[in-house]
Amino acid sequence: MDLSKHKFKADFKKMLTEVYSMGLKESEATEQFFTLGNLIRSYIAKNWSKTNQAYIEKKKKQVYYFSMEFLLGRMLKSNLLNLGILETVRDGLGDLGIDLEALVQIEPDPGLGNGGLGRLAACFIDSMATSEIPAHGNGIRYKYGLFKQKFVNGYQVELPENWLQNGNVWETRKMHAAVTVRFYGHVWLEHSGEGHLVPHYEDAQEVLAVPYDSAVIGFDNEIVNTLRLWSAEVPPQDESTDYWSFIHQRNEIESISEVLYPDDSNYEGRLLRLKQEYFFVSAGVQSIIRHYKKMHLGIEHLAEKVAIHINDTHPALCIPELMRILLDEEHMDWEHAWHLTINTMSYTNHTIMAEAMEKWPIEMIQTLLPRIVQIIHEIDRRYVMEMGRLFDSKLIQSTRIVEGGHVRMAHMAIIGSHSINGVAQLHTNILKEKVLHPFCLIYPSKFNNKTNGITQRRWLMLANEPLRHLIDRKIGNEWATMPTELKMLKAFREDKRTLQELAEVKHQNKVRFARFVDQSMGLEINPEAIFDVQIKRLHAYKRQLLNLLHILSLYFKLKDHPEADLYPHVFIFGAKAAPSYTYAKQIIKLINSVADLINHDPDIHDKLKLIFVENYGVSLAEKIIPAADVSEQISLASKEASGTSNMKLMLNGAITLATLDGANVEIKEHVGEDNIVLFGLRADEVYHYYNEGTYHAHDYYEKNQVLHRVLNALIDGTIPGAEAEGNAIFDSLVSYGDEYFVLRDFDDYAAAQGRIDRLYRDPLIWQKMALINIASAGIFSSDYTVQQYASQIWDVSSKVHRI
Repeated sequence: MDLSKHKFKADFKKMLTEVYSMGLKESEATEQFFTLGNLIRSYIAKNWSKTNQAYIEKKKKQVYYFSMEFLLGRMLKSNLLNLGILETVRDGLGDLGIDLEALVQIEPDPGLGNGGLGRLAACFIDSMATSEIPAHGNGIRYKYGLFKQKFVNGYQVELPENWLQNGNVWETRKMHAAVTVRFYGHVWLEHSGEGHLVPHYEDAQEVLAVPYDSAVIGFDNEIVNTLRLWSAEVPPQDESTDYWSFIHQRNEIESISEVLYPDDSNYEGRLLRLKQEYFFVSAGVQSIIRHYKKMHLGIEHLAEKVAIHINDTHPALCIPELMRILLDEEHMDWEHAWHLTINTMSYTNHTIMAEAMEKWPIEMIQTLLPRIVQIIHEIDRRYVMEMGRLFDSKLIQSTRIVEGGHVRMAHMAIIGSHSINGVAQLHTNILKEKVLHPFCLIYPSKFNNKTNGITQRRWLMLANEPLRHLIDRKIGNEWATMPTELKMLKAFREDKRTLQELAEVKHQNKVRFARFVDQSMGLEINPEAIFDVQIKRLHAYKRQLLNLLHILSLYFKLKDHPEADLYPHVFIFGAKAAPSYTYAKQIIKLINSVADLINHDPDIHDKLKLIFVENYGVSLAEKIIPAADVSEQISLASKEASGTSNMKLMLNGAITLATLDGANVEIKEHVGEDNIVLFGLRADEVYHYYNEGTYHAHDYYEKNQVLHRVLNALIDGTIPGAEAEGNAIFDSLVSYGDEYFVLRDFDDYAAAQGRIDRLYRDPLIWQKMALINIASAGIFSSDYTVQQYASQIWDVSSKVHRI
């Protein structure tokens, strides 16, 4: 947008007076932040309204992206950047004596996601608006988000994250668009006399779903899409309602949108999670149908104008919910309703591990969603009957939705969608050949790959402004909307001046992060050291443990040989563990205990440091990623669906240290083997071990002297304060089979770390590798990913960039 600095300053002072009835001198940072947020909303209001009206008037097909998580990060600078007024506002505020970065810190970093799934959804909605795809996000407005992570004596402790304490300046409550969602009770069907069945609900609990809409601003265009998050509230009560009954009802209902991923270690927690899934699905689908009818088209044209995307299995109830509406409210016959549903729905699978694919007890669904369970049973019955005519009965039995007293959500998503995609080529191949192979035999044309992506605007233009300015000076700024233009940087790979400038940018970012660590943790780290980073959800298959065992081996090497020629290293971890995931929390405690051991050992000096940042999230990632030299992507091959931290880190010039897992395979193809450091088992070798049963972890413990010493340190008191955790982890590796082949890959990983050490000692070689990684990262932009979804799955138009 066109905005002069003079106009902005006048607008800002006027808004401050209108909202807070005060002048600039009386205001503090909080008032200034909310004033700026309200001013931005006023700037976009016209385009937001115009965008929505244009979609209706032009009868545009629209995409609705359903996700349990939207890990947005702070939105202030992102909104300013996408509007094209970041520098104007920064300078204007400076003239008024206000530091923009100080206002940025006022905004909470909402924990509306747990990791890559939620951050992907956030990148996608940003890219869809930028690519001019008519698309909207649909999720839950969690009052407390995931949790705030604190370390107490090295243990993870979960605290409530009250991100809404001061309100959310970006959202608009839309009470007129509220809908009712039903739970519990009984449902019986009656013939209408007109050829359809009418459901009758008895003793149902009604929940009011109230939408809160936030603007999703496209970069350098006039498109403003919508992220709609639903809040659960008590419906209006009549005058006869008992006060204490109302309070009990309110507490039960409001718990639905209170916290992301309630504790699922007990029945009540699992029931609440299922309730959450149906709540935002039902509210979202009802809202879509209501919005669709504004086009004044018959319901039979729904799939021509609406695409509903199921991001992982959490929103899979979209399928029976749409069927419910088409059957019960639109009075369609089953065959037409099912045809419409399949052609409206598409599904992204995000996991290879079968145990991570949701299953719900049929009795639980029967209790909570009596009408939905009837529809699920009928979908399953018809699937078995129709496919049983074409395929072997064992194949159909293995793929049906209802089996063993459970509803298999991935099966329902596959059967009820017209497209199923994986999120990296290796992941998709494994789904087709192994995990979902029976479905691939039945529906070969449904399966496709869409490799994940990230938005370069947040993860480079905002997170790493020094690098952004360097790139702009070298190749211009077209890469902001045509990310593969970054490839032009390869012309500078032999230019020593450019490589030196790249090194200076990295050093500047490392100094900045070192200052943050000193201020927040009281620990000095050396910016001249290699910053080796592993930031992702804490899970055993991601193998933070492999990294830690290697760090211990370096520690013992330095203790035995203080003169050893080891280039200084700072190992940086960031991760949250699910509250009920005991093993992951034991690993966190062990990492923190090892950090205490190493960081306070005067014999080690600055050669080795280990830090675990607390409460890892988007804002912390924006500090860590620009400072990273090494990107740890060390999951066991065949376990990581894609990964996106690998893409963010390479975009910022970190060298990937990786197994050939997930999108690492494609990163290698784009950067070349000389610009990535690979190690470890391949996916086919992992499956060979599975098939043959020939992996014996205990042999590695007995025969490898380095491993033997490192593993014994877990149980012999070498690591103070982590005796119980050390014993549990030792047993998991040595006695109970080492599920993720940590010991098998240890030597190869250590050798790969040795290559990192040698490469880093030659600054020109290292910076050349870093430059090639940056130049090759454009293909992993989420702009391109969503354009592929748009053209190949959703059949909607977009502004197509050059790839």
